[in-house]
Amino acid sequence: MTLIDSSTLLGDLSIRLDPALTEQLLSEYISQEKRYILREWEPATLDGGQFVEAAARIIYHLDSGNLNRTKGVNDCLSYVEDPTNQNSHSFPERKSAHHLCKVLRTIYKFRSDRGAVHIDPLYTANQLDSRLVIDNSRWVLSELLRIFWSGDRKEVGRAIREILQYEIPVVGRFGNQRLVQRPDCSAEEEILLLLRDSGEDGLSREALGKFVKKTSGRVTQAVQKLEQRRDIIQINESTYRLTDLGAIRVLNELGEKIHLT
Repeated sequence: MTLIDSSTLLGDLSIRLDPALTEQLLSEYISQEKRYILREWEPATLDGGQFVEAAARIIYHLDSGNLNRTKGVNDCLSYVEDPTNQNSHSFPERKSAHHLCKVLRTIYKFRSDRGAVHIDPLYTANQLDSRLVIDNSRWVLSELLRIFWSGDRKEVGRAIREILQYEIPVVGRFGNQRLVQRPDCSAEEEILLLLRDSGEDGLSREALGKFVKKTSGRVTQAVQKLEQRRDIIQINESTYRLTDLGAIRVLNELGEKIHLT
């Protein structure tokens, strides 16, 4: 099964949604999740505001037919909510549009009331605040994917998880071969980078032995050590994938080695 990366999803969604707003939506969502993984609660909460702005403008555009990449959140959502029924509406699912508006207002109002918009000496960002914003943002994104993504609707959850994958320029794909294109990586690092690149599908033990350019003994030792550290997990008889701990390790320790130079 092909990895669903952000560029693939952007290209697919842009058929029906404005490309610039869609790119902003995905970028802000990915930023929120990465900040949360790194336990940066306040930046993760702040990113929710930009996410809401992009989502509100997308919904307004789809509902009204008017593209406005700078229109305010309240103006966008008020048009869609339309309590006096004065506007024409083109959003495919009217009830879903109302639900989206309610959740977006919740995110926007909450982060404002908590003081996340400005520096406030009385405000201490915490995990629960950040989690509320991220979970609601995840629901908004999944709802937009459900309605507008042309892929398999059963794959919405997988798509959301996989777009969080970093782009891994150092991993080259050459036909059926994959190669970590830096000779300064250890066997463990090559395995982590290859599994990060492979997403939820993971790689078989045979594939790791083929792609990691180290001796078979070193590859076996590295796999065993990574399993002991809970950085990777065997998901069936032959396939390994990265755990959340492994993903954090890639984020924190291998940032410089993700790139070719």
